[in-house]
Amino acid sequence: MSRHPEVKWAQRTDKVFITVLLPDSKNAKVNLEPEGVFNFSATAGTDNNTYELKLDLFDKVNVEESKINVGVRSIFCILEKAEKVWWKKLLRGDGKAPHYVKVDWDKWVDEDEDKGLGDLDLGGMDFSNFGGMGGMGDMMGGMGDMMGGMGGMGGMDEFEDSDDEGQEVTKPDDKAEGDAKPEEHGIGSSEKKEAEPST
Repeated sequence: MSRHPEVKWAQRTDKVFITVLLPDSKNAKVNLEPEGVFNFSATAGTDNNTYELKLDLFDKVNVEESKINVGVRSIFCILEKAEKVWWKKLLRGDGKAPHYVKVDWDKWVDEDEDKGLGDLDLGGMDFSNFGGMGGMGDMMGGMGDMMGGMGGMGGMDEFEDSDDEGQEVTKPDDKAEGDAKPEEHGIGSSEKKEAEPST
């Protein structure tokens, strides 16, 4: 029995963004047909569960111009629409979309605000064309480039300036506190001190 991965989508006048959320997927296969049929299959998880997905998209797509990026946590596809028109929804038919298909609000813009890719940050992803992939080949080829583009932690320079600059460090007395005799602390050898309650 196969499972369905979570799918997020958004669109522009000329493109549809589909993100299949499936961390650590293996043997991911994506097939896109010009009629607008999107097929996905992969295995994932410790038990190598099979995940499959078939989406009958609202309209036709241009397979040759569509792109895909297989990442560690997700498979991100940019599908070129055959006609540059705003789709009413992602899938054909009158029914409600399946529970695992959701709007990607991070990429979503309203139709009247559509300016193409605009300020959409693709994070330096290496995209391969669907048309030239011939059975998808080695889909992890661009992973090194993608991981190399991830920067280090920013904002760490706030810790460089310390308030204790110029303060002199003093040495403790010859006797370390642990070597002190109980009488020096006001505690007799037979006397016990109760701990103060914590607040």
